[in-house]
Amino acid sequence: MTNPRLSKTKILLGMQCPRRLYLEVYHPEFAEVSEETEQILARGNDVGQAARDLLPKGILIDTGGDLGRALQETSDHLSRRKNATLFEAAFEHQDVLIKADILHSRSGTIKLVEVKSTTLVKPYHIPDVAVQFWVLKGAGYEPRKVELAYIDNSFVYPGNGDYQGLFTKADMTEEVLELQREIPKWVKKCKQVLRGDMPSIEVGDQCESPFDCPFYSYCTEGTTMPEYPVGLLPWGGKTAEKLLELGICDLRDAKEDQLSKPLHRKVWRATKTGKPEIDPAVSAEIRKHPYPRYYLDFETIAFAIPVWAGTRPYQQIPFQWSCHIEHQNGTVEHKDFLDTTGDLPVKSLAECLIATVGSKGPVYSYGAFERTMINAISEMLPGLAPKLGKIRSRIVDLLPIARQSYYHPAMKGSWSMKSVLPTIAPSLNYDSLEVQHGGMAQQAYLEATAHGTTAERQRAIRENLLEYCGRDTEGLFAIARFLENAAAVQIS
Repeated sequence: MTNPRLSKTKILLGMQCPRRLYLEVYHPEFAEVSEETEQILARGNDVGQAARDLLPKGILIDTGGDLGRALQETSDHLSRRKNATLFEAAFEHQDVLIKADILHSRSGTIKLVEVKSTTLVKPYHIPDVAVQFWVLKGAGYEPRKVELAYIDNSFVYPGNGDYQGLFTKADMTEEVLELQREIPKWVKKCKQVLRGDMPSIEVGDQCESPFDCPFYSYCTEGTTMPEYPVGLLPWGGKTAEKLLELGICDLRDAKEDQLSKPLHRKVWRATKTGKPEIDPAVSAEIRKHPYPRYYLDFETIAFAIPVWAGTRPYQQIPFQWSCHIEHQNGTVEHKDFLDTTGDLPVKSLAECLIATVGSKGPVYSYGAFERTMINAISEMLPGLAPKLGKIRSRIVDLLPIARQSYYHPAMKGSWSMKSVLPTIAPSLNYDSLEVQHGGMAQQAYLEATAHGTTAERQRAIRENLLEYCGRDTEGLFAIARFLENAAAVQIS
């Protein structure tokens, strides 16, 4: 078996898990890449392009997949030009290939800049740039300085395509130099992995740190997992570790005195007996709220590179809300808002919300997100802040109420709406919807607002988004009704 060429990415994968490296090289078809991972990769590409746009005199080494040509073009530019800024410049040393995001060459002095879409320096960034330094030095282009360029989330986009200030930089040279002796060991280990058979490695923390492994399903295929693993205990990492050390993998095999937290004991009891638990006292907690009652849910979009003037990187911008309104006579009506024009939707969204929820009655949410969003909208629209503040003061978060009063073993340690709803209102599932979760809602919004999307397709997307967000508040209403009737409800 000949050794395939290594890359910076493959070395980092090998550090996370040798088995992942082996599968990435020889069996990439076994990978299951999540939508979230695809979105992260796409965002990284966008951020990389934004960094290049800030250096209009830079030269992109774009040779498709022809690595030999990329290496040659890089060498040619550096030999011909006294001063050059190159993007995706290719270098190789000891069968390790890297492509530098940005390489500045000034009279033979090299500066390496690695671009990241994060808003801070993370631990795994250091070996990332250290490998690049090692290859550059081995290829005869030792950098005098190594920088990490990452997103400054305090940057406010002024508009008109002006992204000066989007990035901040950290000097990584010292940290990189400290790792240079380790890198040949990493390279040697990776090459040994790829020369041998597939490593046999137990599933563990490395499967999700620092990145989720796309081969997890492959590595766990055929293994018998407990139906109720001890890891489902909410905020129970240390407790789960102790139980595992005692050889207890299934929560039903634990003893009550091995659990100290009341919440853990409630989860254990329901799991052990197979019977859900509900506190009848929660009925009074819900019934004390007057009518009309409003059930609110927002959908938002966040851009790493802001597209609207006055917004920041990764700022959550609401483009949609749904509200079910319950009246004292038992009638329920539904109102909603959705802006797919591509313009900044916040002002019209807020004005419509204020008109819809009025000035009286509880505004139910599920989690703190709606309160957080109203705070954010208030900051963007100070003229509407007093009215929005009154809405915020009326918010009643059903999540902690549900967590305190209800648990069904089928929830498996989660009180998310998508975990609770099937146990109380199975007909309100998301399986039949075109948009089934928040990530899909964001992608649908991007498609609806993209240039070239036909009017017919946009109408279909609008219907899908409205149906999805409406399902959220319909589910929120169902949870509230269920809790209100807890004293009389029978569950199985």
